[in-house]
Amino acid sequence: MEDVKMNAEQLHRTLRASQYAELVLGNHAVLLEQDYAVDQFLSPLSTTQIQNSVQICLHQITDETVWMREIRILRARLMFRWIWQDANQLTDVVTLTRELSDFADAAICAAKDFARIPLVAKHGEPIGYNGAMQNLIVIAMGKLGAQELNLSSDIDLIFAFDEQGETNGRKDIDVQQFCILWGQKLIYLLDHMTADGFVFRVDMRLRPWGDGSALAISHVALEKYLSQHGREWERYAWIKARIVTGGKEGVELLDMTRPFVFRKYVDYTAFEAMREMKAMIEREVLRRNIEDDIKLGAGGIREVEFIVQVFQLIYGGAKFELQDRQCLVSLHHLGEFGLLEVDAVTELEDAYLFLRRVEHAIQALNDQQTQSLPSEPDLRHRMIETLGFTDWEAFISFLNQKRAKVIYQFEHLIKEKEPDPLLESFSQLEKQLDNVLDASAKNLVHEFWHGHALKKLPAKAVQRLKTFWPHLIEAILQSNKPQIALLRLMPLVESVMRRTVYLVMLIESKGALQRLVKMATVSPWICEELTHYPVLLDEFLSMDFELPRRKDLEDSLRQQLLRIEIDQVEDQMRVLRLFKKSNVLAVAASDVLAESPLMKVSDALTDIAEVSVNATLNLAYQITAKKHGFPLDAEGNRCSVSHTAFAVVGYGKLGGIELGYGSDLDLVFIHYMSEQGDTDGLKKISGFEFAMRVGQKFMSLMTTQTLDGRVYEIDTRLRPSGEAGLLVTSLKAFEQYQLKSAWLWEHQALVRARSIAGEQSLREKFELLRCRILIQPREETKVRAEVLKMRQKMKDHLGSSKEQQKDGIFHLKQDAGGIVDIEFMAQYAVLAWSGSNPDLAHYSDNVRILEDAAKASCLSSDDATALIQAYLSERAESHRLALANQSMQVNAADWHDTRVIVCKLWQRLIDPTATICIG
Repeated sequence: MEDVKMNAEQLHRTLRASQYAELVLGNHAVLLEQDYAVDQFLSPLSTTQIQNSVQICLHQITDETVWMREIRILRARLMFRWIWQDANQLTDVVTLTRELSDFADAAICAAKDFARIPLVAKHGEPIGYNGAMQNLIVIAMGKLGAQELNLSSDIDLIFAFDEQGETNGRKDIDVQQFCILWGQKLIYLLDHMTADGFVFRVDMRLRPWGDGSALAISHVALEKYLSQHGREWERYAWIKARIVTGGKEGVELLDMTRPFVFRKYVDYTAFEAMREMKAMIEREVLRRNIEDDIKLGAGGIREVEFIVQVFQLIYGGAKFELQDRQCLVSLHHLGEFGLLEVDAVTELEDAYLFLRRVEHAIQALNDQQTQSLPSEPDLRHRMIETLGFTDWEAFISFLNQKRAKVIYQFEHLIKEKEPDPLLESFSQLEKQLDNVLDASAKNLVHEFWHGHALKKLPAKAVQRLKTFWPHLIEAILQSNKPQIALLRLMPLVESVMRRTVYLVMLIESKGALQRLVKMATVSPWICEELTHYPVLLDEFLSMDFELPRRKDLEDSLRQQLLRIEIDQVEDQMRVLRLFKKSNVLAVAASDVLAESPLMKVSDALTDIAEVSVNATLNLAYQITAKKHGFPLDAEGNRCSVSHTAFAVVGYGKLGGIELGYGSDLDLVFIHYMSEQGDTDGLKKISGFEFAMRVGQKFMSLMTTQTLDGRVYEIDTRLRPSGEAGLLVTSLKAFEQYQLKSAWLWEHQALVRARSIAGEQSLREKFELLRCRILIQPREETKVRAEVLKMRQKMKDHLGSSKEQQKDGIFHLKQDAGGIVDIEFMAQYAVLAWSGSNPDLAHYSDNVRILEDAAKASCLSSDDATALIQAYLSERAESHRLALANQSMQVNAADWHDTRVIVCKLWQRLIDPTATICIG
């Protein structure tokens, strides 16, 4: 290389540092001279430069053997450059590891593209059931995922794809098999040892179920694996996960894994998991006699990573900055957040960078994936020369200083917790509890601690329960109703005592435990929901007690359902049920703890129902269409997922935007399909039958009882002809029925009707029809008589008995002066007056109807305001009673003044003969 002005001293250091570099120089001297001449050895390479190098190297190569040779030669040239720079301290650890990772990314992308060509020629393009072209999603794990690759690292990969389906070629195979073949060829192109070496050793053992499982997994299957089978060590592994290739689908897949890794709440269980992993590694170190391993040995690289990762798992859900994959970046964030002392951060960073330099020096020797210090004198001497030490003893002394600092920080972090001071004062707490409990409550506690359920618990779970108990007692004793809180929380404790992660969370989060106790004193309904569905505790522990927003609800449910195959009905139902329950719980928590306004609470509950109905209708339509194809609409156009010609109308509280916690949904289904025309699928059915099956599937998804309960109770009796009528009605048939056959009470029900789901154009047609029906001229006397007749029937069947009324009982909803009286007056206003005041038919909720009646001068402003205030007061109390699982029958004396106001207006508008004298 005399004719090239290559620095002889630097070359000498490079060759002393690496026997592998000697081999590369011997094989590729001319190419290396060219590289040196264009400054490749002296300056860092950008990501783009590395990508361009790979593209230029492989440009227009179609022969596999040539492709594999050229990329291996490029790898050797780049490795020589990186060893040169490292040996001569012309780079730093962060820059070097980033460049190595960039090359790995570029090589993976190139191999993926090259591997696809022959597969498509043989089998066709892989197409998902959703009609979209399927891509191979390559997930980088470990050091490649964090862009911290070593000089001779293997690369940990996981292969995935978005959706199942089939290829469209002559020899069609399913998408999973196509992606498996695709992944196998990618591995071969990079990993296979040829005369020119390899590109990267590929390790696939981090995939779900490890060796022996399918090489590629669908998004849905991966999500199910992580949620049902994901282990604690996999949470650590997935911290570093990064999508190398896969487009938008890859990003969505990675987003799906984040809740598995980073819990919404502060997750103190990570400490215990790390202690167990540390013990496992220590046993492995002893078994394999690898104390001199600078990665796995005491004070090694792995311990620095563990220190960072345990904080990431604990706080990453709450502090987004701690989700960064790179060790040093997250280490700095720990210092910024005050989770580690500044001196500790500095010492750990310094140790980590030195250990990584040592790691590179070890691997440069022979291009081997090892972190063990060499034992041969010559290799030792070469390595310490590269690192700048004069003798082995000086190096070991310096190395041990660095490792000692890591050991100190690591042991300090994972040491067992100090004894809980509450445990020491446990007996005193128990005495205080005894003083506020009656005999039956004391007996319940005694049976709990001496019952069969506790005896069957694992020892670890019993210990956690014993640790949790004094914290629970302390929180209960601070409550204003300690016995009630205890009695309501005991079933919850029993339901979660096997899932001790919840107990740990409540121990560590005093605020969450106090909120739980307060919720228990106010609402047994909330306690029962949490007891029956402990998974809701995940949501409770992470709540910010703000009411959920409509868009967030829509986005959340859409993302959850997007990843479930259309034929996985049980999974769909589970998502729908937990979505509804968790969000209703969030509303209840906001109601109780943040004292949110009634109208906003009702709006939020209505939003949850509407979002659930929309999603369920979409599923029902897709499931039916997948089996039978799409029908035609009434005008002969093909229906589709975006043009369904199907709508859902909400009546009653849903239609009136006034849902409560236990409300069922009054629904009517309307379609705009050609009932005689056939669908375009293989199993053709008529449009009429298609519409019926959509309605039936909707009812099944919503109302089937599972372990997670049901989404909602659905009442469809307000459809034309009631229970005797068809489940789904065409818009035309609905119009004819309402105009020619409907009773006045059915028009009264239509006042509180509102289209809530389905195709927008059909919904708009319904709204126009509704207004046209409601604004028909009517004789006020007939309307008054019919409304009065219906109201009396309800009082007779649902109101308090005469004996109860004499005893001072008032049914908040059904008795005179109650909620229904106000609702009927609003409905009367629409039916009697909207013929001359069409604006009265615009809204479906009582408050705005009464406001519009005042604007139209049909009611005085004072009367409308009085009714609205009475209505809101009574509804607010009904919400409180529902949360408390109490009857709507209350003390009449407490509501005397409100009832008088309502009854006076009832007398004036509806029944002049009604008495105002209320007991």
